[in-house]
Amino acid sequence: MRISVNYELCESNALCTAVAPDVFEIRDDGYLHFLDEDPPEAQRPAVAEAVQICPRAAITLES
Repeated sequence: MRISVNYELCESNALCTAVAPDVFEIRDDGYLHFLDEDPPEAQRPAVAEAVQICPRAAITLES
């Protein structure tokens, strides 16, 4: 599983960090960062939820 973010769409609203805090974080610079760009399969449900709730559809999940 691999995650990507379209930073032109991302508003760094932190919804993804709420559902997948082991994968995403908003740092002091105000931008979304990956804690794990290629997370273990056990994180798939949380990452899939983050993809679904992203208001700008900026996050994609590749198998």
